[in-house]
Amino acid sequence: MSFTFRCFDPDADAQLLHSWVTRPYAAFWGMQSASVQDVVQEYTKIQSSGHHHALLGLDAGVPAFLMEEYRPAFSPLAGRYAVQPGDIGMHLLVAPPAGPPRPGYTAAVMEIVLDRLFAKDKVERVVVEPDARNHKIHVLNARLGFQPAGEIALPDKQALLSFCTREAFHAARAARAALHSSPIHPSPIHLSANCQGASL
Repeated sequence: MSFTFRCFDPDADAQLLHSWVTRPYAAFWGMQSASVQDVVQEYTKIQSSGHHHALLGLDAGVPAFLMEEYRPAFSPLAGRYAVQPGDIGMHLLVAPPAGPPRPGYTAAVMEIVLDRLFAKDKVERVVVEPDARNHKIHVLNARLGFQPAGEIALPDKQALLSFCTREAFHAARAARAALHSSPIHPSPIHLSANCQGASL
């Protein structure tokens, strides 16, 4: 695995993302009935917000996942928990498999996403709010160091609010490394000047 990131382009990448978000496995993403134009509009809004940003993750140059980072104080989480300095929100959608299942692949993707987020000096804690019914992601989150903080009601779902501190992530990463003989070596992250992400 060789992961890199690039800025998500709403116009150029909408068709690809549409083919992911409308599949049954992505039901919790909330775009099952979206059109390609809906995807363009939604991600144009995200990319121009200044506090929410989407990146396309590549594996050996092939699109493999979408990550979003956002500032919780400017999101639907505002007022639903005590936002702390250093908090950053994260969403993740892995592409549908193109071949046989690859055990541990989604965990490897999430690890590299968290690694990217914690590479920001001001980030101390990653916040996620998956649908409370999405038990698979709760298990995965726990493997990477997330601790649940209880359910909250958001406009579009009942969510399980969870947090991962820098220390918890590094501890979980060390535990994963002890189990795997082939650690992930991401390539350097290169982002254009207008693709800096959700800065704190």
